Amino acid sequence: MSIKKTKHKMPEQPPRERIHNFEEVPLGYDEETAIKEAERCLQCKNKPCSKGCPVGVDIPEFIKKIKEGKFEEAIAIIKEKNILPAVTGRVCPYENQCEGACTLNKIGEPVAIGALERFVADWERKKGFLIPDKPQPTGKKVAVIGSGPAGLTAASELAKKGHEVTIFEALHKPGGVLVYGIPEFRLPKKILDKEIEYIEKLGVKIKCDIVIGQTIPFSELQKEFDAIFIGTGAGLPRWLNIPGENLAGVYSANEFLTRVNLMKAHRFPEYDTPIRVGRRVITVGGGNVAMDCARTALRLGAQESFIIYRRSEGELPARKEEVEHAKEEGVKFLFLACPTRFFEDEKGNVRGMEYIQMKLGEPDETGRRKPIPIPNSESVMQVDTVIIAIGQNPNPLIPLTVKGLKVGKKGNILVDENYQTSIEGVYAGGDIATGAATVILAMGAGKKAAESIDTVSYTHLRAHETRHDLV
Repeated sequence: MSIKKTKHKMPEQPPRERIHNFEEVPLGYDEETAIKEAERCLQCKNKPCSKGCPVGVDIPEFIKKIKEGKFEEAIAIIKEKNILPAVTGRVCPYENQCEGACTLNKIGEPVAIGALERFVADWERKKGFLIPDKPQPTGKKVAVIGSGPAGLTAASELAKKGHEVTIFEALHKPGGVLVYGIPEFRLPKKILDKEIEYIEKLGVKIKCDIVIGQTIPFSELQKEFDAIFIGTGAGLPRWLNIPGENLAGVYSANEFLTRVNLMKAHRFPEYDTPIRVGRRVITVGGGNVAMDCARTALRLGAQESFIIYRRSEGELPARKEEVEHAKEEGVKFLFLACPTRFFEDEKGNVRGMEYIQMKLGEPDETGRRKPIPIPNSESVMQVDTVIIAIGQNPNPLIPLTVKGLKVGKKGNILVDENYQTSIEGVYAGGDIATGAATVILAMGAGKKAAESIDTVSYTHLRAHETRHDLV
């Protein structure tokens, strides 16, 4: 039987319709299409796709189950390794990971692994989650700080091993970057809420509106819990540090997306968080966050939404799918250009941007060619709103308030190969340790940290039981 060389295309909302709503853009596979796509899998014995997955999902096996129409078995295989399949099936950069390693790339397009994962996760949610039996309690208590992908993964893995786990979240809703940083049209919050609800049914307790280091001292957690995992992410915005960046109408991507995604500014005045979006919006940056900002601006009523990026299109770090969606929706791109200053009107609002043309030089430390300003190439354009989306640094609160916690030059918490920090019993993973990365990499770190915490816990318990027996 010949192999179909291209993926089965997933249906999507038409661009002209979706820029007027926040509903999800890709609509997902139906059962028939999912089975047909699963039939493209070669079932490679060496499983290169699984090796490309940061959490190690047995991809050929779950795809085989989809091919056979055994969807319940397929989702069970995924959840052995991945506690958030409906999330990763939507936002994971699978083209660079599992799909990037697919053998079918040699003759055409890889198997649509992400779409199949999404399909079976959505199938389970509609049918109803099957909650596994709770394991025998170990008597060990673990605190998890932060409810982003790293924290949720670490907590669920520890709960499945019988530990008593409590997550402490600073915001009023759990989810971390998944809830405040990713727009509804990429990750509907009702889907995330269901994934978190499943984690709570595993026995994980989630306490919101608690800022560790402020509401509760870190030392109190050390007294109450046997181990602590820090997964507070990368929530500190980076800035250009150019004149006019403090003007009204200039947002960090964090603030802009948080106002819309978490505080529902797009439904003002039903929700009491306003947001300012003028006729022309400029987003500075070229990653997925920049695409999210530029696409969100259109949905908020901007007539023109530009992305200005200091390298060429070939160097864009955003996922190909996100760039394509942005172009389809009408986002315009200014490549090889960089802002140099912003101008204000008589009321202190941003009204213009000066930018300079760039050229590409030799590769820098990231491996990408370094952008170099071209002298005397400045231009000026009128702008109404500016969003700075050039990356984030690790959240500084915990590193600044915990004595003895070693950090790197960029503010990231330093960990060893077991994700343990410089303080015994305290672990860290995800963006707080690596700097801003992907959801699935953070999940991988949370999973490995949980394995380390569990190993230490059981060693401790065995030693305790031995001493008790001797007495």
